[in-house]
Amino acid sequence: MRPGPHHAELSWITARPIAHRGLHNKANGILENTQPAFAAAIAHNYPIECDLQLSADGEAMVFHDEQLARLTQAEGAFIHRTAAELQKLTYRIGNARMQTLAELLEQVKGQVPLIIELKSHWNRDNRLAARAVEVLQGYKGQFALMSFDPDLVEAVRELDPTIIRGITADRMVDAEWKMLPLNKRMEMRYFTHLDRTAPHFVSYDWHGLPADPVRHFRQNGLPVICWTIRSVETERRSHMHADQITFEGYLA
Repeated sequence: MRPGPHHAELSWITARPIAHRGLHNKANGILENTQPAFAAAIAHNYPIECDLQLSADGEAMVFHDEQLARLTQAEGAFIHRTAAELQKLTYRIGNARMQTLAELLEQVKGQVPLIIELKSHWNRDNRLAARAVEVLQGYKGQFALMSFDPDLVEAVRELDPTIIRGITADRMVDAEWKMLPLNKRMEMRYFTHLDRTAPHFVSYDWHGLPADPVRHFRQNGLPVICWTIRSVETERRSHMHADQITFEGYLA
């Protein structure tokens, strides 16, 4: 395993519980991955975990799903809309407007760290990684890029090896992963990509802990965060196997 940055350079990743997609609360009209959710996280001094999808015209947009229907009043695939079209859409809750990554950075301005997940279409398209790295050049706040897709993490490493990068992972047993070839799933489950991705941290599904690849990673002195914690009891249990949590639904 390639050594990561000195431990002190990564300490901010585990210093505080991380607000999953911002500090969202549907009951209060605050939707995930939107400006109000990020403002709430900043107000509580929580680092922000958020997601990026690529628009049809190559912009890095703050959004989780590949499809629009769950979160917006529109239908269809996210990738088929330009950034301008996406920013005209209405969310199902609240009156926020979809942000670009650049707009998110302008909102946060280094007040809290950002843990940014690059969403993948599993087609070796690295444009989202390239655009995120481009937008983040010169940003003064603490941030990291991560992805489930080892190809995107490797792309970040090649584009700018100074950026702190992480691998998002789970046991790869859910039905949604059946779309991937078995060898790809095994690479992701057993971390056999580490020589090319060289991640500085792991973000792992707490349901799959303990897991040997995660334990070995942590034994090498690198941080492990877990997702998604939704109760104090689960938080307590997670700390047996991880250094910090990504949470939602309560104040950690």
